[in-house]
Order: sequence, then structure tokens, then C-alpha cells
Amino acid sequence: MRKFFVIFLLPLLFFSCRKTLYNSKDSNTLNVALTSHIDSFDPSSTYDTVSATVMDQAYETLYEYHYLKRPYSLIPLLADEMPKIENGNTKYTIKIKKNIRYHDNLAFNNQPRFVKAQDFINQFKRLAFVPTQSVGWWLFDKKIKGLNKFRKDAGNSLDKFFSLEVSGLKAFDDYTLIIELNEPQPQFLYTLAMSFTSPIPEEAIRYYNNSFHQQIIGTGPFKLTETIKEKNIRLEKFEHYRTALYPTEGDRKSYELNLLKDAGKKIPFLDAINFYVMPETEGRWNSFLDKKIDYMILPQDYYDNAINSRGELSPNLTSKNISLQLSPALTYWWLSFNMQDPIWGKNKKLRKAIAHAIDINKYIRVFSGIGLKANSIYPPGVVGYSPTRELPYSYDINKAKEYLSEAGYPEGKNLPPITFELRGENQTAVNHAQFITDELKKINVKVNAKLNSFPDFLKKFYAGKLQFWQDGWNLDYPDAENVLQLLITKNHPPGPNVTFYSNKKIDELFTQINDTNDQETRVKILHRMEDIILDDLPWIMLFYSRDYYLFHNELKNFRQSGIVSNSMKYLRLERQ
Repeated sequence: MRKFFVIFLLPLLFFSCRKTLYNSKDSNTLNVALTSHIDSFDPSSTYDTVSATVMDQAYETLYEYHYLKRPYSLIPLLADEMPKIENGNTKYTIKIKKNIRYHDNLAFNNQPRFVKAQDFINQFKRLAFVPTQSVGWWLFDKKIKGLNKFRKDAGNSLDKFFSLEVSGLKAFDDYTLIIELNEPQPQFLYTLAMSFTSPIPEEAIRYYNNSFHQQIIGTGPFKLTETIKEKNIRLEKFEHYRTALYPTEGDRKSYELNLLKDAGKKIPFLDAINFYVMPETEGRWNSFLDKKIDYMILPQDYYDNAINSRGELSPNLTSKNISLQLSPALTYWWLSFNMQDPIWGKNKKLRKAIAHAIDINKYIRVFSGIGLKANSIYPPGVVGYSPTRELPYSYDINKAKEYLSEAGYPEGKNLPPITFELRGENQTAVNHAQFITDELKKINVKVNAKLNSFPDFLKKFYAGKLQFWQDGWNLDYPDAENVLQLLITKNHPPGPNVTFYSNKKIDELFTQINDTNDQETRVKILHRMEDIILDDLPWIMLFYSRDYYLFHNELKNFRQSGIVSNSMKYLRLERQ
């Protein structure tokens, strides 16, 4: 999510411009603000957090993460049980639940349509099918028997898409899916919890000519009922959703937060969710204070208003029945270079000059406040992260000037401006641009800052048209592989390696970490890979996210997570 989803981890906050949706005592509608609109609802074509916030309430996968347990654990969702794994960990036999109904759609001729094993095969084929232009293909490239052959043989032909089979994907019957891998993949099960693998019926592929950008054909607890570009998206409770229950157990924290009062009750509790596009911070904050929104990430600009010196919620907010959660996240941030750029990508000493010219501690104070300075390319909480790791660069203007001179541009002479691309057009983006401009001015490097709407940023992102930008990642699953896949050659766009970084040794070692189940050996490989990547410097590491979440006490069962993206089915409202 999940998740760059690219991963772009924009705050998910709440707002509505329709007052009739607010404050009604019998209202059972959650109001959510997004920092940008969503260009596509196709689970093959979206890989960012904003999209996942909406889509993962409507699409479902074979497995999901337990809402109330940490460390994260996978449990069946559309699958009836955990898979039977055989043949040296290469054959997965998955039983699928019966009577799972899709949201009603014109493609189904006014008839109810239920999930079949073949629907999952259809989606795997869509990920491989070149015209789909899937950003999730990298996850399955060379992993499933016959899938690459299908990709080559089908070409651009939709007729061949339907007629050709994949040797490693079989529907033994309507409720038994068999997946055969080319070799063992220890992390493969995680991919079956990602929205890329949501089932898609053949009738829908034919009816919409394999284009699902404007509709959601899911099985989830909420269905799409309205979308107005740049304004709002509405999901409503799916009236034919199967019987599903709130968790009956959790970890220690879930008991401390009193999150098991609804144990065993039927979900979802909400009647609808309204998502509104609202990029500006001030409007979200004021709407929250006016009880027009149910929860939000606390913007840094308002820390002093909301949090005291002990990190506790201020009395003026607690008196309004507002609560606080501090959420550490598997989310972190860095500055990226386009490694194909003829100037910045091909000159490591130039990149080193930039890395030493930016005061990262100051950056965190200005733009995060509570973020933890990154010391590794891996986040805390995954195997491979070491708390004693030190980055090979730090804020040092004199060193920055030395590297600039060694790169062939003493005092910045004859060096073209570096183009810093922003993923937004709001005041925060403007402030980011000014910060980078001011920092690099100290070494006479000029900055050409460009503001972009989020969809426009993503287009440049995947087209390789960015030179220098702030990037980030929210882990889709708690494994270092999910970080490293951002930097291997085969994952150049449309895959997630948008820096176009390429190192043959990294590619070789990446294969090795997938081939070994020995933890000690794996950690050594992960550390070796980090040594190489830090030296090559495609990224300047910034910080690990920690967020303050505020929510009105009317909202029940709230527990924020960067991994559990389908959490709105567990939320309940008790309007005052």
C-alpha cells in the first residue's frame, strides 16, 4: 500500500463541503478528506496511499492483516483458510469462500455474480497483460510458472488474453485456486494481501474492454456510488455483503484502547463514507474543531495548539471529547535522484555535495516535528534494520563544497540548476521548495522548483521525467524485500524503481535474499546491499514517520495502521 503506494504517503484527513452530511444525530456516515483526487480505480494501475484509502474499502483479496494484532499477521479474507503449501514451497492450494458476491454492475446483466477461482487467475493475467500497464507486474515477474510466457505470447491481443492459459495458474474447481511458482518465494503470501490481486470477473473485462479506471467491481463491504473529479467520492454499504465479524481477540494495546467492545459483531457498522479532496491544512483543522470531520492527522503547524510539553493532548481539546493516538509507522521519507539524469545521475560527487548541504535535523524540525531521523534505508521493525547503522553523510557545508569542486563545479560554476519537483501545489509544497532552495543556495547550487498536482506528479514519476524530488514509502508488508524492490533494475517503470537506479550486484543479491530461508544469512545479505546502496547514493535519507492522530470520541474502534488499509469496515460512530 500498501502501498507508493508509489508509495506516496500523503496524510489522510477529513472534510466535507456539504453541511447536510455533518452533525446529524442519526448520521452513520464517515467523512474523509483526501489530499488529492484519484485518477484510476483499477487495482492493477494504482500503487499509492491516497488511492488505497478509498479502493481498499471496496476491493478485497485472498488474505488480509489482522486489525488488532501486532506484529502483523495474515488471516483469510476471500480465502477460506490459509494455503496448503507443497512441492518444496512452490505449490499453493487455496480454498475460496463460497457465496462471495460482487457489487452489482451492468456487466452482469442484472444477475448476481459470485466469486470463482478463475477470477483470481484473470487478475494475475491482467497484471501480466502489456496493455493493462500494471504498476504491480514487478511483484510477479518471473515468479509464477508460465506467466511470463503468457505475457509474451498474448502481446496486445485481448482475444489471446482470454484464450491463452498460464501453466502455473489453475482453477481446480470454482472454489479451489492452485498457484505454482518457479522457485520458492518466502514473501509470496504477502502479495496475496495486496490489492493488485483482487479478483476480476471475465464478463467485466469484456464489457469494459479491460479498462477499470472509472468503476470499482469489488466484493468489499462498501460499493462506489458517486465520483466527481477533484471534488468527492462516495462509498455506500454493500447491501449484499456476506456475514463478517469484528475480531474477537487482539494484542495488549487493543485491550488498553478498549477496542474489543464490538467483538463478534457483524461488520461493517457504517452506512457510507464520503471522501472529499481537500489539499489545504487550515481547512482540515478548522473542520475538525467544528466537528465536521471525525479524525485527522495533526498538522505540524498546530502541534503547539494541541500537544503540551509532555506529548499529551491539551486540555482545551480533551474538554471537547477529542482523543489522541501517536502512531509509529512503517513509513519513511528521502530525497531521490533520477539516476539516468546525465548530470546528477552520472556524477556521484554531485550527489554527495547535495547530501552534505542539506540540514536534515532542521528539515525534520520544520516539516515533521516528531519524525525520527533516518539512519538506514530500512525502517525500524523489519529484519535488516540496525539501530547502530550510520549514514555516510551528514550536514557539513565545507564537505559539500569540496565534493562540488571535485565533481567539476567549483563554487557551483557552470552547473545548471537542479529541478526539484513537488508532489503538490499547496503551501506545504511551496515551503518544501523554499527550504531546498535555501539549503542549496549555501553552496551556490541553483534550484528550479516546480509545483505539480499529485496526478501530474505521478505521470512524471513513472515517465522518468523527475530530476530531484522528495519520495517516500509505506511498506506493503513487513519485510526488507519490500524496500529493496524499489532499487532493482527489473523494476524500472512502470515498476516502482522510479530513480532508475541500476547495480548488477544489487540485482544479484536481491535474488539471493529470495532464495534463502536462513535468517542469519539473509541479514548479512541485507547489510551488504545497504552498504552498496548508501555508497551509490540514489537516496538521501530523511526521517521515519510518527504521526499524531486526533479523533472525536464519537468514533469507535479507531486504530491507525500503515499496513491495514481496509480498516473502515471496523469503525463505528456514536453521534452525540
